[in-house]
Amino acid sequence: MTQGIENKVVVITGASSGLGEAAARHLARNGAKLVLGARRLDRLQALAKELSLGDRAVVQTDVTKRDEVERLVDRAMQSHGRIDVIINNAGLMPNSFLERLHVEEWDHMIDVNIKGVLYGIAAALPRMIAQKSGHIINVSSVAGQKVGPGGAVYAATKHAVRVISEGLRQEVKPYNIRTTVISPGAVATELTATITDPAVARWRPRRSSPSDLDRRRYRLLRSSSRRQGRLAITRPRPPTAHESAGRNRRCRVRCRENPRRRARGRRG
Repeated sequence: MTQGIENKVVVITGASSGLGEAAARHLARNGAKLVLGARRLDRLQALAKELSLGDRAVVQTDVTKRDEVERLVDRAMQSHGRIDVIINNAGLMPNSFLERLHVEEWDHMIDVNIKGVLYGIAAALPRMIAQKSGHIINVSSVAGQKVGPGGAVYAATKHAVRVISEGLRQEVKPYNIRTTVISPGAVATELTATITDPAVARWRPRRSSPSDLDRRRYRLLRSSSRRQGRLAITRPRPPTAHESAGRNRRCRVRCRENPRRRARGRRG
């Protein structure tokens, strides 16, 4: 089960709680070499001690500060000589209705959820290009695909992560670098504690546990030689010849059943 992840050097942002912490636990159990970043140094140190990682495996990191993200990736290079994977996981979700005008919270979400991901890419990408290998994993959200009331700005930031990741995927092909977008639904983490609007905070969808999601994330990391999984990856592709043929057949059947549709097709 550990083939493909043992001894891989993995950097994780937002590793002090939630999905980042769960990923660290799961990957450590399966032999990965971890370097963990988050703002709460005490929680990082406690996690590193529990996982027997050592003091150099943790770096206090605010992802809104580019130099701190650079220092996190530098630690991986200094300790292990390479970086195989970076998981840009840090994020926050102070959802509110736009009419509340929580502009400072909008700015903070943009800084963490978008610029934090870009800073992670900026820190890891030159090293991965130089070593001609690597895997960049960006954590988006289902909110990046479907927005709801009170979540407009958060959804915009997570949609931006998807767009950035797709552009990155297209650009790094020549360097043997892989990209993954993970889009979890509602997960039982501290993320919802950042919601400040009482009307939004009262709404609580059914949530999975972080360990459930990170078992899936681990399988994605482990399957380096296979096509990446379907659950949380956004990778648009053209339809296959078989799919196109099936679509054309369905269209012909509908046109035969509906003369008006057939007439519209001729006019088009």
